[in-house]
Amino acid sequence: MWTLDAADGELLLRTGVTGRAAQLGHRLTIVMTRWRATVGWNGAEPVTAELTVETNSFEVVRGEGGFKGLSGPEKALVRSNALRSLGAGRFPEIRFVADTSDQIAKTGSGYRITGMLHIRGKSREHVIDLRTEDLGDSWRMSAQSAVRQSDYGIKPYSLLMGSVQVADDVTVCFSAVRVGARG
Repeated sequence: MWTLDAADGELLLRTGVTGRAAQLGHRLTIVMTRWRATVGWNGAEPVTAELTVETNSFEVVRGEGGFKGLSGPEKALVRSNALRSLGAGRFPEIRFVADTSDQIAKTGSGYRITGMLHIRGKSREHVIDLRTEDLGDSWRMSAQSAVRQSDYGIKPYSLLMGSVQVADDVTVCFSAVRVGARG
């Protein structure tokens, strides 16, 4: 079993901006600071994968665009609004689970993992293409995947009567390095 957490890599969210006044909004980069990934192995092949993220481990790293940079209080407001939208008090974890070997298929550059993504009490099938690279004494893994907020009952935040909105699709970026052999 492999176990990875924030000491081994990073889990970032990137948002976009839509609406008539989108140029006023910020495209956010958010880091999830508390997460844990596990991979179960049968010999040299992965057979299970799970990622659990603490919903309230949300930290705004930066905001690009807009007329000025995000201040500390603005970052705190973004965090507060996001945690309310995610229902963090009621749904403290976000989880992705692929718990059978037929949900993990080898590809030319890594693995295609088909599992269930659980956000805010809703579950949907989600596919992640995980790229892997053998570095000799360690493995580098990375993935990028789009998640549509409205699929999980999350209403994207908006202001100015909807003239500036967080885009419905959020890009999730994962990268980590695992020291040691596969399996």
